[in-house]
Amino acid sequence: MEQGDDFESVRRDSDPIRRGQRATSLLTLYQQRATELARLRKAAIEEAHTEGGMSYTAIAEALGLTKGRITQIRSTAPGPERAFFGVGPVAVGVPYRYQTTDRERPLIAAEDAKTADQLDEILDGLSLTSARYEIEPERDEIPSGDVVVVCGPKSAPIGANLLAADPMLGMVEDAGRWWVEHEKTGERYGSPSDDKAPTSADVAYVARHKRDGRVVVHIAGIHGIGSLGAVHYLTTNLADTFHKAGDESFSLVVRASYDGLTITGSELAAGPYVW
Repeated sequence: MEQGDDFESVRRDSDPIRRGQRATSLLTLYQQRATELARLRKAAIEEAHTEGGMSYTAIAEALGLTKGRITQIRSTAPGPERAFFGVGPVAVGVPYRYQTTDRERPLIAAEDAKTADQLDEILDGLSLTSARYEIEPERDEIPSGDVVVVCGPKSAPIGANLLAADPMLGMVEDAGRWWVEHEKTGERYGSPSDDKAPTSADVAYVARHKRDGRVVVHIAGIHGIGSLGAVHYLTTNLADTFHKAGDESFSLVVRASYDGLTITGSELAAGPYVW
């Protein structure tokens, strides 16, 4: 259904609670689209200037805006890296497992909970509305819309299914140890915490899937702390990563050091590989 039809449908809804709920949902969607349009306009201005050779004065005249407004747009509108996560709203999911005590109850690892919190901060900084969902051990379906999936292949089928769609990188288990492996060269990236002389560092797989008009970002640490390290890397390197790979599907490997639940450093270990 087109958004205009949604608007009229909400206006005609006779139930006040349902009408209020639908109006709230539609407002969020419209706000996200408005922010994305601002990003697209900023990108168009820069493209016309750098690739088209137009002055900002000429661009302002062509768009029916003042030069001052063009300057304001260039300084305040979101940067191109906002598109890394799609248009929004963005749903962020982390896995849970059942803890067996006197009764079974879902348990989310501290590393995953902190990863989700820091993803919310990144998304908020990009003017993207976020929501949470939990990844059950048997989940194999991706929620609708733009999504972040923080899940390895062992935690739920959704993690394995996303990895299977990557033609460049995969995650394999060998003699009880997990590796991120380059599909063509066979080069492997393992967690330093699993070495014979272990160190406080981990490795994570990160992928961006463009599919069906939306974006699915997949993050999977060898261990839970690796996912937190991947988010640490994206926090400071998102613009550079998006500049290198563009608005495409791609994957990469991040290595991070840690002290407890604090990431002390992160770096690109391999990639990004555009599919």
